[in-house]
Parts: sequence; structure tokens; C-alpha cells
Amino acid sequence: MATMVIKSLIANLFLSLIIIQVSGCCHDCSFSKIIVGTERSGRNVEGIPEWNVSLINNCTCVQSQIKLACKGFQTLEPVDPSILSVEGDNCNLINGNPLQPFASVHFSYAWDPPFLLLPIHSVISDCS
Repeated sequence: MATMVIKSLIANLFLSLIIIQVSGCCHDCSFSKIIVGTERSGRNVEGIPEWNVSLINNCTCVQSQIKLACKGFQTLEPVDPSILSVEGDNCNLINGNPLQPFASVHFSYAWDPPFLLLPIHSVISDCS
């Protein structure tokens, strides 16, 4: 399962790069271009599974002020608040700082079942 998620993320990134190069279009970015991958780390924290999360900005523009829907998010292990901070039913990614094109952010948390983290907002700038 985890291998399939990683392969899917890599395939999406690769296909997006090909489409951008072929079409020459690079201004179709939105928060929906932020890919979220979650996989089990194989570790347990106090008997609860740990999850590794990777978020990739899958477009040619910088995205900032990224917010994720994360209603009810909990974890038994702390997540660095400069990476993910909970604000009500939403989570702020990297304190609203820019996520460069094709860059990624990673964090881990421990909870069961895993949370569905969905991008819901970003500000687009600096398109190449």
C-alpha cells in the first residue's frame, strides 16, 4: 500500500512535468496542485501507528498561505508547529511561508486511523 502511494506520487509529478514541458503552460496552478501522500512509517508511538506525510507543490508557481482541511487532527507525538499548526478545523502549512515549485514538506504524526489532509487554500505567485 505504501509503495503504491509513493509510486502514484512519483507518476503524478513526472506526468505533470511532461505536460508542462509539452504545453508550455505554467499558470494553471491552484491549491489542488498540492499533492498529499500519507504512508505508515512502521513505527508505533504508545501502541499507535505513526504516519509519514509528504506534501508536494506540483506546479511551476510558488504557493504560500497553504491551508489544509484537518478537522479533528490529533497526534500522540508532537509535530513541529513551524511545519504544521492546527487552527480550528484547518491546518496551516509552514507558517504560511512559500513552498517553491516542486518542493516538498514532510512531517510525521501518530494516530489511528490516519487523518485525511486536503489542501483547501493557497496564494499563487512567482510563476516561471
